[in-house]
Amino acid sequence: MNTDHDLITTPVTTDMLRGALDVERTARGLLPHRLPAWARLQIPDDRLAVAEAQPSGVRLAFRTRATTIELKTLPTKRVYRGLPAPADGVYDLLVDGRLTAQATVTGGNLHTITDMVTQTAELREGPPGTARFTDLPARDKDIEIWLPHTEITEVIALRTDAPVEPAPDNGRRVWLHHGSSISHGSNAAHPTGIWPALAAAQGGVELVNLGFGGSALLDPFTARAMRDTPADLISIKIGINIVNADAMRLRAFTPAVHGFLDTVREGHPATPLLVVSPILCPVQEDTPGPLMPDFNGGTLRFKATGDPAERAAGRLTLNVIRDDLARIVQQRAVGDPNLHYLDGRDLYGEKDYAELPLPDEVHPDPAGHRRIAENFARLVFGGAGLFGPRLRMPPAP
Repeated sequence: MNTDHDLITTPVTTDMLRGALDVERTARGLLPHRLPAWARLQIPDDRLAVAEAQPSGVRLAFRTRATTIELKTLPTKRVYRGLPAPADGVYDLLVDGRLTAQATVTGGNLHTITDMVTQTAELREGPPGTARFTDLPARDKDIEIWLPHTEITEVIALRTDAPVEPAPDNGRRVWLHHGSSISHGSNAAHPTGIWPALAAAQGGVELVNLGFGGSALLDPFTARAMRDTPADLISIKIGINIVNADAMRLRAFTPAVHGFLDTVREGHPATPLLVVSPILCPVQEDTPGPLMPDFNGGTLRFKATGDPAERAAGRLTLNVIRDDLARIVQQRAVGDPNLHYLDGRDLYGEKDYAELPLPDEVHPDPAGHRRIAENFARLVFGGAGLFGPRLRMPPAP
C-alpha cells in the first residue's frame, strides 16, 4: 500500500483544467470559475456568485501510469437552514473516458442559506480534505477528475504514485452551453450524471457548461463571456429562471433575447447556435412566478404564486416564453441559417413527466437527467441533428 511518502506531488496548473473560463489563484491553490473575473465584478447577487464558482462540468485532465491518485481540495458546501444537510459532493474519476471510481471530501467550509427567498447566507470555515482513488489500471491512461457540481472546490494538491503529464488534445469539438439549475445539475447524483455531461459524452464533444442555478436571466455579462469563449457548437436554454424570478414582462423579454443573441453572434457569427425553450414544468406552464418554496408534507417543493389572468398584461409563463422564442428564432433565421430552435418539451414532456415526475416540481431526478440527455443526444447530436456528425463547419468570416 502506498503512503504519502511514496506519492509525487504535481502542481495543478491551469492547462490541466477543462470547462473553466477563469482560474483564481488563492493562498492554497486554484479556484476554478465559470465566469471571467471582469464578469464576476458585475454579478448582482450571492446566488450567481455561488453558482458560477461551483465547478459544474469542470474537470482535471492528465495522463499517467499511476494506480493511486489523491486530490486535496477545500470544498465549500451549501446547506439550507432548517433542512437536512445534503450529501458530500462526488468526485468522478474517468479512465480513458469511462467512469471508473468515485470519492468524496468531508469537512470544508459551510455556506448556510438562512433565508431561501433573499438567499441571505453565513459562512463557517473548515479544513481541507482529500479525494483518494486506488487500484487503478497500471498502464498509460488518460485521467479526468470531474469536480463536484454542487460544491465550490478549491484545488490544492495532486498526488500520484507515478509521474503526470498534460492530457493530449483529443481533437473533439467544443460545445458551449448556457442554462438554468437543470443544466447546472440540480438533483443529479454526481458530476458526470448531469444531463449536459451525459449528452456531451454521447455526442463525443468537449463540454463547457455555463448552467447557473437560478441565474439564467439573460445577463449581458454572460452573453459577453460566451461571445469571448472559443466554441464549435453553442446552445442557450432560456426561460424558466425568468419565470421563476418573475424578472421580466414580455415587453422586456423579447429585446433582451435579441440582445443576448446579438452579443453571442459578435464573437461567433456563423457557429451553429441552438436556442432551447424550457422543459415541461406543470406548475409554471400557465402560471406566472415568482416561484416560492413549499414545505407542506415535510419535503421541499416549489409552487408558482402569480395570477394567470395577468398574462394579458405581459406576465410571463413557460408557454408564453416558448411561443416568443420560436417566433424570435424564426424571424432571425431568415438572415442567420445557423440559428435553430428546439422546444424543451421534446427533451422532457408530458410522457416523461408521467414516467419520471419532477420530485420538487421543478428539477428532474437522476433518471430525469438521463432522459433529457438521451433526447438531446438523439435530436441534436444524432446524424440529422444540428450538431450531428455530418455537420460541416462554415468558413471563417
